[in-house]
Amino acid sequence: MLKILTQLWNSKKKINRKARIPEAALSESPNLDSQLAKNLSQIKERFKDSVDVAYREFSPGFDLNKKAGLIYIYGLVNSELTNNTILKPLMFELPKNKELETMEQGNLLEKIKRCALPNSNLREAATLQDVITGILSGDTALLLDGFPTALLIETKGWETMGIKEPDTEAVVRGPREGFTETIGVNTAMLRRKIKNEKLRLESLNSLGRQTKTLVYIAYIEGIVNEKFVTEVKKRLQRIDIDGILESGYIEQLIEDAPTSIFPTIGNTEKPDILASKLLEGRVGILVDGTPFALTVPYLLIEAFQSAEDYYSRPYYSTLIRMIRYVALFISVLFPALYVSLQSFHPEMIPTSLLISMAGAREGVPFPAYIEALVMGVVFEIMREAGVRMPRPIGQSVSIVGSLVLGEAAVRAGFISNPMVIVVAITAIASFVVTPIADAMALMRLFFVLCASNLGLFGVLMGILFIDIHVMKLRSFGIPYLYPVAPMNFGELNDVFIRPPLWSRIFRSRLLSQNRVRGRSLKPSPPKNQRNEES
Repeated sequence: MLKILTQLWNSKKKINRKARIPEAALSESPNLDSQLAKNLSQIKERFKDSVDVAYREFSPGFDLNKKAGLIYIYGLVNSELTNNTILKPLMFELPKNKELETMEQGNLLEKIKRCALPNSNLREAATLQDVITGILSGDTALLLDGFPTALLIETKGWETMGIKEPDTEAVVRGPREGFTETIGVNTAMLRRKIKNEKLRLESLNSLGRQTKTLVYIAYIEGIVNEKFVTEVKKRLQRIDIDGILESGYIEQLIEDAPTSIFPTIGNTEKPDILASKLLEGRVGILVDGTPFALTVPYLLIEAFQSAEDYYSRPYYSTLIRMIRYVALFISVLFPALYVSLQSFHPEMIPTSLLISMAGAREGVPFPAYIEALVMGVVFEIMREAGVRMPRPIGQSVSIVGSLVLGEAAVRAGFISNPMVIVVAITAIASFVVTPIADAMALMRLFFVLCASNLGLFGVLMGILFIDIHVMKLRSFGIPYLYPVAPMNFGELNDVFIRPPLWSRIFRSRLLSQNRVRGRSLKPSPPKNQRNEES
């Protein structure tokens, strides 16, 4: 038996070693050749029969005996920009430049960069892989015969979606704009919010061996704790996967607790929310191809905070925040409490209510916990159907499904009227705290199972288990329940209530290295008006 296991282990090691050989070979990219024909042949060999790759060979106007070539991809570049800023200057305008009269072969590329190309962003590439990556990123590659170096000229011009209000973070008062799938547009919107030269946007190496996805990290120097920036870079550079298609890939590859149901990395579609997180000392991660930006560290209290809380006056915002906490407990515990009281502790229910509930359950063949589990699953099915179907049809399915199925199930005697009320209240409450809606759905089922076996004692044991688990969680080293656990009385002012903006003069001591936001400037009437009133 031991011999068989040893052979299987050795064969697995050989397979893994063989699987890594192509990746190592791909990482070694040959340098460009000085012959244009050879370079073009290598590039065509890499792209094979791709019909969207354009090859344009021409003779520059300053030397008709010399050959040059342009390579770009249709749809990724602006063809008009390519023609007007590259081909036209090289073929017609550059020969008129007097500096070419003293031009030498050695500094030809430098003269072309300085005298011919008006593009704001261009760079040199010496390896074949750099040229391929530039072309795939929307740049135009210019190669000259006799030079082992190519020029990568930025001519990006693909179609993008316009800026619109995100559906997942709708507000009554506040900015309506949201991030798009283009990372350049997203960084520009972030710069509009934070007009500070200390806002750093660092580009990491393209992630994903096949997709080469562009990833930026954003932070404000002087506010952010540098250990967060270092840790984010370390975790991102550790990613080794074939493709990154959305920021959710990165979220799952860098989070602290991948086996937990609670998210330890935040996400947002709104530039104003990301800007506020950066001003608190957090680090943002922007991924090309998705409107969702990530923020770290992420604390549980952020799920109960909304950007609109700070745009409105604090009194009503505080009430709404308290309602969010109540909605969490209703969504998670209400079905479990109903099952516990109905099945194990009927003596805790008022007599009149107990008689009414018993009459409503007459003829129902299933116990209360089966009702709760079935109705919970049916609700999740209807919610998923409403999300995946086209919006007008999805809304109709959700409304008609809930009304028709609920009424038909009660009339058929499968479920009781009280259970329909419990599920309806639970469903409405689950939409209040959307950042942790997934965790709330799983906890709801967990507590129903606890209640079905041990009643209220099982519910209490489940609460204790969840509390211990949450207190053990960390987000980039920061306790997930901070500042509640560990308790920090100085930073509790923005947990359960929304304090006035003029009183928020300090940042969190764990999130930032510069704690002072500003001075406390409590609004008051002018001094002369106060003197007249007195």
